Amino acid sequence: MDLKEIVQMVAEACDDKRAENIIALDMNQVSLVADYFLICHGNTERQVQAIARGIKDAMDEQNIEVNRMEGFEQARWILIDLGDIVCHVFHKDERGYYNLERLWGDATEVPLHIGQEG
Repeated sequence: MDLKEIVQMVAEACDDKRAENIIALDMNQVSLVADYFLICHGNTERQVQAIARGIKDAMDEQNIEVNRMEGFEQARWILIDLGDIVCHVFHKDERGYYNLERLWGDATEVPLHIGQEG
């Protein structure tokens, strides 16, 4: 399974928990931190935790290791480290404040195929 397929799988896991404004950025040309960032948000702390848990469960099903998950208890900005992919699950208030999309504005957005059913 290649990285883009994993990014798509993570996006689908986010969509399953009704995450909003799900975007993926190709970080290859702009950062050494990761090859891809996936960014989304939830509207409540409980939803933010559910999204993060959904990502972890989806990765566990595919035997993909979650290296680290930070911020779960506070549920304002949960960072999920999958190695070459880093997922940022924000509370909606924090997302606007940190605005990673602007910070990493030189990164190319990766097309995602989610939310097309129903």
